Amino acid sequence: MKKIVILGCENSHANSFLDFIRDNPKYKDVEVLGVYSEEAEAAQKLAATYGVRVMTTYDEAVGQVDGVIVTARHGGNHYKYAKPYIQSGVPMFIDKPITVSESDAIALAQACKQTGVRVTGGSSIVHEAVVKGLKKEKEENVGGKTLGGMVRCPVSMQNAYGNFFFYAEHLVGVMSEIFGYYPQSVQAFQKGEVITVIFRYKQYDTVGVYTEGHYSYYVERSSEEGVHGEEIVLSDCFKLEFDEFYTLLCGEQQKRSYEDFIAPVFVLNAISRSIESGKEEKVNEYNI
Repeated sequence: MKKIVILGCENSHANSFLDFIRDNPKYKDVEVLGVYSEEAEAAQKLAATYGVRVMTTYDEAVGQVDGVIVTARHGGNHYKYAKPYIQSGVPMFIDKPITVSESDAIALAQACKQTGVRVTGGSSIVHEAVVKGLKKEKEENVGGKTLGGMVRCPVSMQNAYGNFFFYAEHLVGVMSEIFGYYPQSVQAFQKGEVITVIFRYKQYDTVGVYTEGHYSYYVERSSEEGVHGEEIVLSDCFKLEFDEFYTLLCGEQQKRSYEDFIAPVFVLNAISRSIESGKEEKVNEYNI
């Protein structure tokens, strides 16, 4: 059996993952040793529904598991929850945002790289077919070279889980997957419930549109010959991201470099600084 724990189980990821493990024969070799949350009621609900054990501390299963899922609502808890398990070398799924702080992101990536911990996670939206399709079109220069693009996703600016950082990685994740993980700078313009962000890459600019309270996802790529845009309909993204974690449990290699894995954290922080300053902000560079 592949023994795992779920740390931070306040959101729908935990329920969905437990559904997959319980209902899909593909994952019959996965055993959940326990769940943990700082919101005790959330863990108790999972225990009542799925019969899983509620852990009293997030680190009590160190040395007892083959993999770790970190899916706390507040990204500020992600590195804290993951850190005790890193020395065990077990693979990890870390939900969006990977972390909130840039220093936590670097510490996490460096520790995982040094110990060989294989990681996956971030925004689930990047697994949707339309995102993968536009990424492939860009890589193959379908319609000619890329001239720019646009991504629209929801945002939540006031919440108990990191405010802007709580939901904002979905847009940055999609932008990164298609157009590149390393824009040089960003500039944000906030008008009421809409935040428009210009992502300045070396070759082109792209536009991100955050909408408060409007849960619509859309992406488009502009090429020399025209524009291909499409609504992102959320369908199998939770299943696909869990399946990627399962491949790590089975010994496969991670699909992104450690540098790419944490890159959205630096873009998010640049956007946050730009919202505050009203100015163009450089995306900080880093080494692992």
